[in-house]
Formats: sequence, structure tokens, C-alpha cells
Amino acid sequence: MTTDHRLERIRAVRRELAREGPPRTRDRDRDFEIVALPGRDCDLLRDLLIREGVRTVVEVGLAYGSSALAIGEALVTVGSPHARHVVIDPYQQEAFAGVGWDLLRSAGLDSIAGLVAEPSSSALPRLVEEGVVAEAAFVDGSHRFHEVFVDLYYLRKIVRPGGLIVLDDDWTPSVRSAVRYYERNLGWSVVPGAFADGTSRAVGDDLAAEVVPRCRAVRLPAPSFEPPFEDFRSFAEPDRGSQRARS
Repeated sequence: MTTDHRLERIRAVRRELAREGPPRTRDRDRDFEIVALPGRDCDLLRDLLIREGVRTVVEVGLAYGSSALAIGEALVTVGSPHARHVVIDPYQQEAFAGVGWDLLRSAGLDSIAGLVAEPSSSALPRLVEEGVVAEAAFVDGSHRFHEVFVDLYYLRKIVRPGGLIVLDDDWTPSVRSAVRYYERNLGWSVVPGAFADGTSRAVGDDLAAEVVPRCRAVRLPAPSFEPPFEDFRSFAEPDRGSQRARS
């Protein structure tokens, strides 16, 4: 099958998913619309990864597969003979009845993708031990601060120096706080405007808060470095309530 035929197959699955939704969802109102990465953001993610010339991408969280299909499209477009997409999701079968993985298979992406059905906190350290090196990662797993923080800890050992990590739901305070540590202490830098044309949301769903893009792309420093412990920079921000109390 030619690259053009492979791409058309992927795009057809993406179009159908956007138009019809997944063949099955969890028993929650508007679950697909809430959980899945919107099409606009998927296109921006795809284009960003193509510009990076990705060959290996690690993704945390599969769910309904919208972001995974976009990542697969990027990998096929770049066309590396050794393309690899590592997808980590312990709940794909239990919670999502395998729908995301089935969509990847229907798009023909199971030839380059592999599903790791276990928590990222155990899967990522194993990838480090195996010596996996990726050009980019996409993080949309647990949104608990400590679990996002651990994901990023291991991904900085997997993603090459100068590579990219993209985080979904950057509007949530837990995700923003976790990535802020790495920005302030380990030299990660935001990729300007990467998702400026994507969807946006108020931080913490607070109508008085800043409206930010749903996704954030950060670039790791090259070379990587470990700062002295004396150089620790606080990454906490005073909460809005504390600010109001002092004003």
C-alpha cells in the first residue's frame, strides 16, 4: 500500500470519528465530546509533529483515539521505515471497551502502534530501561498532579534533548502546576503559538481566570541538564482566593 493510500485510510477514519462519533462510549453524557481531543487540536498536533520529523512518539492515554489517529497520520506522513507509536492506557479495554484501539486498527495503524495496557507509572520506567528514545510525547492520562508530574519525570528521560512534549487539558490547575515545575527548574520552554488556533478554556473553569489554549507544547533543552539542588525555583502560584483575601 502506498503512503497516499495509507494516509487516505487514516483520514477517512478520522473524518468518520468526527462526523459520527465512536461506535460505543461510556455511559456518561457527552463523554466523547468531553474526553476526546477536538479535531482542530488534532490537526495542530499532527502538523507540529510533522514539522518535527517524528519517528517515535509516546502517548499517555488513548480513550477514543482521536489524538492517536492524528499522531499516526503524522508518523505515516514523515515516512520513517522505523516509525513507532507507543500508546499507554490501562483503561482502554475496561473503561472504553477497546474502541480507541479498534479505530487505530481500522486505520491500519496497528502496524506501527503498540498498546501498553498498564499504568504509565510502571510502563514509562520500563521504556527508559529499554532505551527507547522518542522525538515527541503526548500526555493525556491522569490529571492528578502527582501522576502528571511522574509522567513528565520519565518522559524527559525518553524524549530526546530538544524534543517536544505536548500536554492536553493545560487549563486544569494540576496539569499547569506539574509542567510549571519543569519549565522553571529544568529549562523546558513553551513552543510559541503552537496551539493558538486551537480550542481554549478558562483556567480551572473560573470565569474570572485567564483563557488559555487547551494544549501546551513544550520543548526540552539541548543538552539536558540536572540543576544543583540549591537552585530550586518555586513553581507554586498563589491561589485566587488568597489574592482576593489580601486585596
